[in-house]
Order: sequence, then C-alpha cells, then structure tokens
Amino acid sequence: MNLKILLILLALTVATILALVCVLLSGSKTTACGPASKSDLLAKHDDKSLVFSDLSLTELSQVMEYLQRILGPDLLDCAKADPAENCLFSIDRQLPKKDQTLKFLDGGGKAPAREALAVVFFGGQPMPNVTEFIVGPLPNPAYHRDVTQEKFKGLLPYHRRQVTGKEYNLAYTLIRQKMDGAAPLFLKAVLGVPSDKNLAFLTTAPRGFESGDRSTWFVFFQDTPGSGFFIHPMGLEVLVNHRSLNTSEWTLDQVFYNGQYYDTIEELEAQYKAGNVRAVQITKLPRGDEMGSLKTRSRTMAAVPFQFEPNGARYSVKNNQVLYQSWSFAFSLSVNSGMRLFDIRFNGERIVYELSVQDAISLYGSNAPGGMMTRYMDSSFGIGRFAFQLVKGVDCPYLATYVDSHYFMDEAKPAVNLNSICIFEHNPALPLRRHYSNFYSDYYGGLPNTVLVIRAITTVGNYDYVFDFLFYPSGAIESRVHATGYISSSFYFAGGNDYGNRVGQHTLGTIHTHFINFKADLDIAGRSIHMLCNGG
Repeated sequence: MNLKILLILLALTVATILALVCVLLSGSKTTACGPASKSDLLAKHDDKSLVFSDLSLTELSQVMEYLQRILGPDLLDCAKADPAENCLFSIDRQLPKKDQTLKFLDGGGKAPAREALAVVFFGGQPMPNVTEFIVGPLPNPAYHRDVTQEKFKGLLPYHRRQVTGKEYNLAYTLIRQKMDGAAPLFLKAVLGVPSDKNLAFLTTAPRGFESGDRSTWFVFFQDTPGSGFFIHPMGLEVLVNHRSLNTSEWTLDQVFYNGQYYDTIEELEAQYKAGNVRAVQITKLPRGDEMGSLKTRSRTMAAVPFQFEPNGARYSVKNNQVLYQSWSFAFSLSVNSGMRLFDIRFNGERIVYELSVQDAISLYGSNAPGGMMTRYMDSSFGIGRFAFQLVKGVDCPYLATYVDSHYFMDEAKPAVNLNSICIFEHNPALPLRRHYSNFYSDYYGGLPNTVLVIRAITTVGNYDYVFDFLFYPSGAIESRVHATGYISSSFYFAGGNDYGNRVGQHTLGTIHTHFINFKADLDIAGRSIHMLCNGG
C-alpha cells in the first residue's frame, strides 16, 4: 500500500515538473505548449502577390533596351549625358489600377499587364522637356505610351528635372576651376587648397525661388575619411547658376564666407588681400576625428545580447509575400518613395490595400544661405535608390530574412542593393497582457508579446531613415521612422544661436523640422476610407 502511494506521489511530482518545464521553456517541442510554427500560419502562399512586385534586373534591362531601340541612339544613360543631350533617367514599376487588381485578387479576373514607368530627359530636342512613358507588357515589352500630358496637364519644363550625378560633377569642377583661378591666395591661406584636397560639397534645394530658376548654393565642408563631413563646415558657400544647357555658360553668381556676401570670387580675393575678410583658419582634422567618428570609444566591447528562434522562424517569406500568424501582405520598394505594402490581410480579410512611404521632407533655418535656403524633398533624390545593404546584428537581427532590391535611376545600367530589406520577429520587452493575483486566490496569467517587423534603411545625404512597418498579434499595424546618421550644419558665426545650437568650435547645428508622409488606403468593411498621413 505504501509503495502504491509512493508511486502515485512520484508520478504526480514528475507530471508537475514536466508541466512547469512546458510552461517555462518556450523552446519545448511539444505541441501542447510549444510556440507557433510555420505550420500554424492561417494563410497559404500564392503567386498573386507578384501583381505588386518590383521589376527584376532582367525587366529593368528589357525596358532600357526597348526605349533605346525605339527612341534611337541619341538616348544615353544619364551617367554619361550632358544637359543638352537625351537620357533615360529612371525606371520604376507602374502599378496597375486598384479596380483591375481587385478583380484579379478577389474575382478571379485576368492578371493586369505588368508595366514600367520610365522618365526620360529630352535635352537634345528643339523644345527640351521631361517625358514619362509607360512601357509594357513585361517581360518582353512591345508598346509604350506618353502619359505626361495625362498626368501633368501639359509638358514638363526641362528645368524641373532632377539634378543628375554628372551635372553635380560638372558643377563641382566649375567651382574648383573658378576658385583656383580667381582666389588662389584666399584658398591656400584659409582653406588649405590646393595642398589639401579633402574638400566636400553639399547641395541645397530647391534651386531657386521662381519658376525657371536652376541655381544651387553649394556648401564647402572638410572631408575627413572615416567621419561625417556634414559637421565640419568651412564657412565658404557659392551660388552656381546651371540653368543653361551649354555648360560653358554656367556661372558663379555669388559667394558667401563667414557671414559676408561677395558678388564675385575676385571680390573675395581682393577683400582678403586688403585685410577686410574675417578669415578663420580651419584646423585640418585627423583621420577619423573624435567629433564625427562612429567608432566605439571603448577599447573592448562585450558581446551584445540577441534573440533567437528556438523552433525556427514563425513567419514565412516567398517572393514578395509575407505570412505571419493571422497576417499576410505583399511588399515592394519604389526607387522614388521607398517601402510600400499592399493587400494587408488579418484573418484572411483585407484591411489595407496600400500602406506606403510617400516622401521625407526636411525644412532648415540658418543665418547662412545654404541652410536658410534648404527645403529637401527626399523623393526627388530617390528614397528607395539609397536603401543600401543592411548590416546583420546592427541594422537587423542576425536571424532576420534579408531580401535584395533592384533599381534604375541615374545609372549606366540597372543595379542591385543586396540585403536591403529585412523581415524579423522580435519581443518588444513588454508583455502583451499579464496579471498576478494575491487577493483571495493566488494565480498568474500572462501572454508574451511579439511583433513582426519589415524594415528598410535609407541614407539620403546626411540622414539615415529607419523605416519600419510592424504587425502585432492584436491586429494593430504601426508605421515608424527613426532618424539617425548626421545632422546637417552651417558654419558658426555671430548670431548663429538664433538658428540652432553651437555643437562645435565652428559648427552650428541648424534648426530644422522633419515631415514623413505616408499613404494609407484602408479597406476596412469596404473601400471608402483613404488617408494621407504626415508625421513631424
């Protein structure tokens, strides 16, 4: 009898221990209490998400070759073209209309034609202009149509085109030639030129105050390898007029140095020789200077904590479709505007047709012309174009799923950014729900919180924007942006504190505001809700 009781007690003890282990160790492989796995996903992958997918490298090349064949040998790539020549600037996916797409997704209709949107700069025509073409079907394009009139109600004036990389380089060459020829004494004594070649130029935008203007203030910075030059202004700024299609007619219309405007470079040099310039000798910074360096200050760095997936990923990625618990969605990365999601469903029901980044805008203020002028609209530079490769363990977890992106903008040929999108699940370090009771009866109930993140990080000039879309088990979606990188600065001189904070001996951290624009096309209980969201 005693032996029987002991065996029963032993069995109960073992059962209790096993139950506690099952509760406490989420890594258990038992189906009774183990975590969800890919087999628990409510949805199944299909190829319909490809209706939203980005263009492949092959498709980008096909569009490029088709337009060069149709428009003739005078169509160059913009990496080689002068302003007075024709060039193919960008190619992006032209998404089908929503009605067509929904008929395909929900009604069993035919898949819409796969098309591209190409932007061409016609600088070599009698009436230079910017033209947008829709090219299709892909693969193997066979038609194109001009949609410029339809979209913009007229021709797009040529002065509205984006500044290409070659145009920037032509402007930099002009600046150096004019400065070296007209102000050699000032350059050598104050900026260390020509012995010091570590000069960087930062563009400003917009290019003027009136329609037709194409003049840009370029700000001089000291370029120190291994450090952000954006916080090392040298006090010199020049205004380049580059409106003419004949680059030999470009001029330097104004010069600004240390709080003083000059009409010409020759005037700056003459005033410097006469002792009328408040010259500031800039100390040459060492390689990887402390102020701008991203290197760790610590000699040793212990291994950082990281999360792991005891049973593997609980989400699934196929092509451009993600499945996670009750969620499913498609994703793409526009070369102009960046990350965008489509056909977001929860428990099989579509709640969002499109959730996408539209633009990132920053407005600056300063007592120097470059800073006071600047109103950046980052989509004009290409938000998706600058979504570079992500670093595992820093930008995203090691175990994240990484996806490449393809683009064509101001390049000689289509390009790829490896591992530029990451998808991962993580614990945000707060329980989803919990309660501990010690009144009347003792018990505890709690649920761990997890969230799925899809991320792309875009570096537009000095700023690195971390764009996140987060999906919670509760049915909530969060759009989030973190700004990191470097501030943009002006040279500090008298009165600078009215426009920001002094962050270095000669550096003014200028006042500025960020606006992040999103599009949210919600299909909750119908199709009547549309939103444009701004975050400042």
